[in-house]
Amino acid sequence: MNLLATQTYFKVERKVTSIEQIDIEHERVLTLYDEKITTQNREFLMKDIMDMSYREIGDGGGLLYLHTSQGIYSYTVKESPMAFIEVYRSYCQA
Repeated sequence: MNLLATQTYFKVERKVTSIEQIDIEHERVLTLYDEKITTQNREFLMKDIMDMSYREIGDGGGLLYLHTSQGIYSYTVKESPMAFIEVYRSYCQA
């Protein structure tokens, strides 16, 4: 299994108490291998991935969408993931 690319994404955990709301941001990594893509909690085999896309929201950040046979998964990114998407497309759609 060969590592092809990585992409940082962020997950926000919201904690609510009786007096306040706290948002905790966790930095995580999408890892693209020649056989699969992994996140902290999921693993997608290449045969199950149909495509990736990106939608910019606000100033420089946005959502990276992973289109799979099980549905669409979104990941919040702070910078454009186009390099990650291009590696995927050049490797998997060649």
